Amino acid sequence: MVIATVLLSIIGMSAGLVLGSRHKPGYVSDQPANSALDCPPEMHDTARLLGYDLPMTQVLKVRAPSSGTTIWICADPDGRLFYQANRGGEEQRWIEGETALFLAGVQQGPDDYHVTASDGNTFSVNEERLVVVIKGRKHTSDVQPG
Repeated sequence: MVIATVLLSIIGMSAGLVLGSRHKPGYVSDQPANSALDCPPEMHDTARLLGYDLPMTQVLKVRAPSSGTTIWICADPDGRLFYQANRGGEEQRWIEGETALFLAGVQQGPDDYHVTASDGNTFSVNEERLVVVIKGRKHTSDVQPG
């Protein structure tokens, strides 16, 4: 009887410690590691206006400190990839065609995501760099997690 009580006490304390640890700062939830993050609402607004499926989920988000631009690569429910950039990130004014750029047709390469705009300018991004080619001139920026 004493042994059973001790065992039940140990089991109860262990369960309590596990459950209590979920409320400590820095605890990482037990949601799947690939749980998707939504893309910015402004991106959803643009996608909706252009007739794309929602919601879009974040595949990559980086920031180019030199320009203050934040870049998202997002996927729709069918797995199509999209590029969104905004000067100043989510905190600044977001006007599509002025401070923001939304592009469909992103292709995933072995090292980056690549898309060509209707004017022929190209954008390639990965977790280390952003390469933009505008009118034949190549601009490369280091990026960091957004």
